[in-house]
Amino acid sequence: MPSLSGQWRSLADAADRDALAARAAVEFPQLAAALQAPTERRRVLRLMAAAMTLAGLGGCDDGEPGGVLIPPVRPAPATVTRSDSYYATASVLSGYATGVLVRHDVGRPIKVEGNPTHPASLGATDAIAQAEILGFYDPDRQAPIALDGVPQDWQTLQSALAAQREQLVRTHGKGLRVLTGTVTSPTIARQIGELRQRYPEMRWHRWEPVSRDAARAGALLAYGKPVEIVPDLGTADVILAIDSDLLESAPGHVRFARDVASRRNPTRTAQMNRIYAVEPTPTLVGVAADHRFIAGPRALQDATVALAEAVLTGATPSGGPPWLGPVAADLQAHKGRAFIHIGPQQPAELHALVHAANEALGGRGSTYRLIEPVEADPVDQAASLRELATDIDEGQVETLIVIDSNPVFAAPATLGLAEAVRRVPFSLAVTMEPNETSRVTRWALPQLHPYEDWSDTRAFDGTVTIQQPQAQPLFEGISAHRLLGMLLEFDAVGSLEQVQQTWRDTKADWHEALSSGLIAGTVANVSDAKLRPESARLVPPALPEQQTTLLFRPDPHLWDGRFANNAWLQELPRPLTKLTWDNPLLISPEIGRRLQVGNGDHVLVNIGKAELELPVWIMPGQARDCVVGLFGFGRNVVGRVGEGAGYNLYQLTGYAGEPLLRKGKGGVRLASTEHHDPLLATNADFARHGNLAHFQQEPRFLADDEATPSLYRYPPPGPAAWGMSIDLNSCIGCNACVVACMAENNIPVVGRDEVLREREMHWLRIDRYYEGSADDPNVVFQPVLCMHCEQAPCEVVCPVGATVHDREGLNVMVYNRCIGTRFCSNNCPYKVRRFNFYAFSRNEHRPAVARNPEVTVRGRGVMEKCTFCLQRIAAARITADIENRPVGGNEVRTACQAACPTQAFTFGNMAQSEADVLARKQSPLSYALLSDQNTRPRVTYEARIVNPNPALGARQA
Repeated sequence: MPSLSGQWRSLADAADRDALAARAAVEFPQLAAALQAPTERRRVLRLMAAAMTLAGLGGCDDGEPGGVLIPPVRPAPATVTRSDSYYATASVLSGYATGVLVRHDVGRPIKVEGNPTHPASLGATDAIAQAEILGFYDPDRQAPIALDGVPQDWQTLQSALAAQREQLVRTHGKGLRVLTGTVTSPTIARQIGELRQRYPEMRWHRWEPVSRDAARAGALLAYGKPVEIVPDLGTADVILAIDSDLLESAPGHVRFARDVASRRNPTRTAQMNRIYAVEPTPTLVGVAADHRFIAGPRALQDATVALAEAVLTGATPSGGPPWLGPVAADLQAHKGRAFIHIGPQQPAELHALVHAANEALGGRGSTYRLIEPVEADPVDQAASLRELATDIDEGQVETLIVIDSNPVFAAPATLGLAEAVRRVPFSLAVTMEPNETSRVTRWALPQLHPYEDWSDTRAFDGTVTIQQPQAQPLFEGISAHRLLGMLLEFDAVGSLEQVQQTWRDTKADWHEALSSGLIAGTVANVSDAKLRPESARLVPPALPEQQTTLLFRPDPHLWDGRFANNAWLQELPRPLTKLTWDNPLLISPEIGRRLQVGNGDHVLVNIGKAELELPVWIMPGQARDCVVGLFGFGRNVVGRVGEGAGYNLYQLTGYAGEPLLRKGKGGVRLASTEHHDPLLATNADFARHGNLAHFQQEPRFLADDEATPSLYRYPPPGPAAWGMSIDLNSCIGCNACVVACMAENNIPVVGRDEVLREREMHWLRIDRYYEGSADDPNVVFQPVLCMHCEQAPCEVVCPVGATVHDREGLNVMVYNRCIGTRFCSNNCPYKVRRFNFYAFSRNEHRPAVARNPEVTVRGRGVMEKCTFCLQRIAAARITADIENRPVGGNEVRTACQAACPTQAFTFGNMAQSEADVLARKQSPLSYALLSDQNTRPRVTYEARIVNPNPALGARQA
């Protein structure tokens, strides 16, 4: 018997559905037939008539209660009126900035929004930027200045630095080493330049655990000088992504997601783009692609070389995978409108070949531009760190300054940095919170949070943002600017003076820069570098033949481990695995079958001198010969949130050779949400999808049929009518909306144990559906929240009227009435209601001052769910009432809508003709989830359309 649905959320789900159907056919043949048959309208009406007869006239609604409630018009004495204000700053990841606005309530930061004027943001954010507000209030940041673990005062630190200055002056800085991450800050670059002038023998080392060395080296091979590439994906008709981080973590990925999505919905663009992805493990761009090809490291390298050769010579590829020829032909057919992107994990020679191929495709100046480096003084960072380790081993380092970096935790295990740093006579680490590096340096200094200090930083295209403090420091700390200044002179000026000094001699308008969030005219200069002819002939070293390859990737939320103490990011389900609080080894279905292991089972991983026992997670769509380890977990010096979460995969880095995998003993339960809150419907494709050719022939082939007729319908009378449309063509599953919802609505985390009990509290979830085989499935994302049904099943079963409808179509919760029967949750076909089993907010690692005062903090025993950000609606309603006008169609933006990089969410007042949501709901792709339930939801979806290459066959998702 076929599966009950073609879409499945987990491997267990796919197996259980077939088993359920088989058992039902044997034990309950009539029920099984009913499940497979379409609903009969006549039978439904007969059941409704019988139900009304039994209910009697006493069950009829006698109308709305009479009378008018008069609110107070004068505020109580000594109250402070609420006022919102926004201040521009930046969220920085691995040196590169995304412009944001921080919303304040009565002077305290409570929410992050994107900066519409910033080129890397365009008003959107990612999950990490949204969660930064929680990191700002993290009480584990509180730490004293310490020497050998003993707290010290400020004067003792000043005296110690004064002694170091005298020694460095005598030796011209010999023995001084400064270690930072990637630096794009013009002020830090200027200060380090001044240090180099004062101490010419010093060395500046840079290192990031998530390396972009190969991209940097590839550009150097191709052009003979450091350059960076800035894609313009909005102009690209064809995109080839090779093991790409384009939509996940590449500098500028928030902007790139917007540009890609702008060409994905055929009702909004004259010509859809076409995306190909070639990769060993699933990525967000792979999910968005029209064609995804699975290739292990050797196959991917060979295919890239062959494809580049075909593009450069115009010849048809000989041999290789069958998709190679059609993809090369499609790229060549769109010269000037095609773009190839390759991820930072691939070798430098492949990056150089891709540069040559992009030049041959005529994309320079059209689909991308070359710019002068955004990074200050770019170097090979892996070599820089090795040089530092070697110098320490040889006794050449007398003074080591580590600024906002954690190499002791995240450096390759083969370097042995922990013991090396302990041998440095004067070592100092300035970190946001105590970490593995500050534990072994002699001096440990707390660093000010970016929301507490002044600085400047560059975006992916070079645009400079002035980072301005959002509050007085919550805890004692020092800034990188102040520390670098103190290495030069005793009476160093503060961060504000340092930043202003950098821009004093320019034409930058300081107040305008603070207001807009960027300094006009600071975009990096376009490079005139010429492609070196030999770059088109480069071939990477051949990879050894081996049965299994171990790949490493950053965790999509914790990154390299720097966010391990952020509870929002720990509990945020990963886009593809839906895992929380853990990082098992990701293995292909083929390796799972070979080792006879399933999700949570232990395997022993041996590589070089390292051995680690890890649980596994079977990743559908991963290359047969690959296992993937995610960084960011397993911290041993971390705050209370990150303690004991996951495994330290850095222990396996730095070793060459093939990893040996053996089945271990036992296993663990992994907290994944992929099987939580399933939609119990039959013969349903919840996330509808189809091909562009079919859409062009019959545009409404995925839209809802005319809604089931109803004898009784009570549409809310208004004056406003709130609704939402979600575009599945745009959603990339990045989770920015989920974190934004948590921040806006004071949603608590529950912890790993409660997630295992299916008790997470997220009001918005992103369902991930697979179709096809586990070895090579198609994937579709679908955000699901309260549908605000006009005919809401939850309302009729609530015995206390806690869930009710208002006049504007909102399904609202009256928390004081709720007695926790959970009848509403049982009756909700969308499974979007969350029951607060415990007083989760009381145990949260978050002070009360960090919460949004406009939203109730719910207590134990109540049901909660999405409210369409009712507080934002109320604020707009108040403004409209004061101005004696109706609320505008696009005046209210929900938190999820504001955060979304791809503009997948459209929300507004459907009572106003200019509302964008009205146009989206009139789209031929518009449909309601579980429309056969006749709940008439105010949330609808636009079905996904893909644009496959006819030469490669149609893809169904």
